[in-house]
Amino acid sequence: MNHKTSNGFVTSAYNPLAVFSTFWIHRELILQLAWREIVQRYRGSVFGLLWSLFHPLLMLAVFTFVFGRVLPTRSGLDVIDTPAFGLTLFAGLVVFWLISECLTRAPRLLLENPSFVKRVVFPVEILPWVVVLTAVFHTTVSTIVLLCATWFVQGSLPFSIVMLPFVLAPVAIFGLGALWFFAALGVYIRDIQQMMPIFLTALMFLTPIFYPSSALPDAIRSVLMLNPLAGAIERTRAVVLTGVIPDWQVLLGAFLTSWAIAWLGRAWFERVRWGFAGVI
Repeated sequence: MNHKTSNGFVTSAYNPLAVFSTFWIHRELILQLAWREIVQRYRGSVFGLLWSLFHPLLMLAVFTFVFGRVLPTRSGLDVIDTPAFGLTLFAGLVVFWLISECLTRAPRLLLENPSFVKRVVFPVEILPWVVVLTAVFHTTVSTIVLLCATWFVQGSLPFSIVMLPFVLAPVAIFGLGALWFFAALGVYIRDIQQMMPIFLTALMFLTPIFYPSSALPDAIRSVLMLNPLAGAIERTRAVVLTGVIPDWQVLLGAFLTSWAIAWLGRAWFERVRWGFAGVI
């Protein structure tokens, strides 16, 4: 299936460039819908968009207190360095929240927008891009909080933070592919909506967020590091907290892997989209 647009792009379900050409062709509409979704999420609340800042701050405070103070004391362990632990924890949560927002929305994305799905002229394939940009907005706010907290605790920020966008970009692209795949699958298998929260809870505790991967036995570490989020979290902590610049080959490998996943998700979406309007 090939379509030539007025921009001169040729899009195909089997063309890897369609992952990004979809955004470029419809960029104005995608940006407009993404901003509308961000504004609508906080419409009617007293603090409005400030909740995008309050949420990560409150979660940071709760998790740091529980895992940094309460659990060590109750288990008979020494209380850990709470500020340092809080930064390490928050760096992991920034990455996890990015993919979590994508996966949470994915199974019901098309079901929540039946008017778009049934409108023949609307490019329904852009809806995952809208969700990704919304997640990137919240990740940007959380990242600003992380950088400010790091500067406050450590007294400075390492130069390596300029690499942070390159570390997080593969995670966003991976989330885009997951959105295309699960949004399409969720139309036909509604149980995915019920399964996703359970999966995300398991993923959160099987990802080195509340603990460093170095604390795990070698056998377990080698298995858990197969989790694509594990490497992204380790690299995020490295560039923000320890000033270590990741290997470019590792970053390129992560980008290409995420691109391949996004391409497969896009191809699957195009393959099964013919039945969306009839099922919804």
